[in-house]
Amino acid sequence: MELIVFSKTDLIRFFWLTGLSFLIAMIWTPFLTNFLYKNRLGKRIRVDKNTPIFSKLHEHKSGTPTMGGVLIWLTTAALTILFNLERRATWLPLFALVAAGIIGAIDDLMNVRGIGSHGGGMRFRDKFLLYAAIAAGGAWWFYSKLGWNSIHIPGRGDFTIGAWYIPLFIISLVWAAFASNETDGLDGLAGGIFVISYAAYAIIALSQGKTELALFCGTIMGALLAFLWFNIQPARFFMGDTGSMALGITLGVIAFLTNSIVVFPIITFIFTIEGLSFLIQRFWRITFKRKLFLSSPIHHHLEAIGWPEQKIVMRFWVIGAASAVIGLAIALFGHGIVR
Repeated sequence: MELIVFSKTDLIRFFWLTGLSFLIAMIWTPFLTNFLYKNRLGKRIRVDKNTPIFSKLHEHKSGTPTMGGVLIWLTTAALTILFNLERRATWLPLFALVAAGIIGAIDDLMNVRGIGSHGGGMRFRDKFLLYAAIAAGGAWWFYSKLGWNSIHIPGRGDFTIGAWYIPLFIISLVWAAFASNETDGLDGLAGGIFVISYAAYAIIALSQGKTELALFCGTIMGALLAFLWFNIQPARFFMGDTGSMALGITLGVIAFLTNSIVVFPIITFIFTIEGLSFLIQRFWRITFKRKLFLSSPIHHHLEAIGWPEQKIVMRFWVIGAASAVIGLAIALFGHGIVR
């Protein structure tokens, strides 16, 4: 069995930048939380006749500051610009992270101030179009500037799909953003799954010799771990759209940069089932005029049937870690890195 060995220098840079990201994020978190509390940027838990179970389960969290995701993407952006800005590896994921983070921050502010549809926040259509625009920009760059028009099927090789690469890219990134956002509903849940997913893609990037991209993943992981320190129940603050949407869409970009989008649903299995459960619930209500789950996405259904929040989060972390290992193994063997 042949295995690509990471260089000692690459590993040192990876752990150094990951550790630095964690340290800096930990240092400025108190300033961020004080700002959020001082300005009353608390999450609004809407009372909606269509979601009575969710509203009852989470009414005690109303007022907890949101927009904690700013901690992650601002830290990552600063360190990447200073130490790891590379045109082929980090420009595009950094653009996706910051652009989606800014859109998410605006949406979070609208929610906090009660501006917009349904008592606060952007309309779904507007959000969809904005994130689709970011994805379309990335698709154009990959297809026209980088000349990418094929996907890798593990164990089978590369398959040229031509211009179909563009809609695949857009759909994948929009799905990644919104499925990640649906997962961000319990303290520590999305943050933990993101750490696992970015770790898997860091290994894939290192195994392909894409050191700068792996360092970018490590920078995000360090900031995410600092965020998790304060987000584990009871959460000091929430990630908000500025975190979940930005991290989701960026993870999709990294999956394409490593040509491993096929294993993305496996590595991010929790995001997959959370997103699917939300879509199934909507389909069920429209088609049969009733709900399939007590509440959606699936973690809220488990809450509704009596599972404690900590149990759901911990078990989803376990499932997420197991699925990430499976997806990672398929990616490594499928690319011929291990044989």
